[in-house]
Amino acid sequence: MLQITEQDNLPRFIAVEGAIGVGKTSLCKRLAEKMGGEVLLEKAEENPFLDKFYANPEQFAFQTQLFFLMQRAQQVSELRQTDMFQQVRIADFLMDKDSLFAKVNLSQDEYELYMQVYHHLTINAPKPDLVVYLQAPSEVLMQRIQKRGIRSERFITHAYLKQISDAYTEFFHFYNDAPLLIVNATEVDFINNDADFENLLTAMLSVKTGRHFINPQPQSA
Repeated sequence: MLQITEQDNLPRFIAVEGAIGVGKTSLCKRLAEKMGGEVLLEKAEENPFLDKFYANPEQFAFQTQLFFLMQRAQQVSELRQTDMFQQVRIADFLMDKDSLFAKVNLSQDEYELYMQVYHHLTINAPKPDLVVYLQAPSEVLMQRIQKRGIRSERFITHAYLKQISDAYTEFFHFYNDAPLLIVNATEVDFINNDADFENLLTAMLSVKTGRHFINPQPQSA
C-alpha cells in the first residue's frame, strides 16, 4: 500500500477531467481521502435547467451553460481566496470545460455572447498543478451512465457522448496550461480495485512537468 507523506511534494491543486460517465467524481473523492485533501465538485444536481436540456437541448442549452458557468466561477473565486498551500484540493472539473461544452451545445450567436461572460468571470482563475484526463470510448461511457442511473442523464444519447468525447480529445491535444497525465480508463477500476488505484497514484506523483500518457492494464485486487 503506497503511503503519502509530506515529503512526496504533492501538487496542491489537482483537476480530474474527462467526459460524462468516465468516473471523475468518484476518483476525486478517493484521491482526497488518500491525500488528506479537500474535494471541489461540480454540482450538476443544483442546475435547474439540466433535465430540460437533456430532453430539449436546443431550447435550454444557453440557460444550462450559463448556470454552470456562474456556479463554477463562484467555486473558483472561493478557491482563489483560500490558502492554496495549506491543503491539497482536488476538483472534478477544469474551469475551461465550460467553454468546451458551450462550443458543442450553443448556436454561434449564443456562443459568442456566452464567451463574453466567460472571459469576464474567469479572469485570474487559478491553474491546477496537475491535470488528470481520464479517457474511455463513448460506448463504455454510455454503459457506465446507464449503470449509475442518474435521473437527469436518462436522455443522453450515444451521439451526444461522442460529440463531447471528441471535444475533449481536441481540447487536450492543445492543452499546455498545467502538467497533464492522460489516462486510458477503459478497463481499469480506480474505485474498487486497490491495485489499479495505487498504480494511478504512483503515476500522478511522478508527473512534475509536461504531458504524460499511461495505458494501465487491470490488476488483481
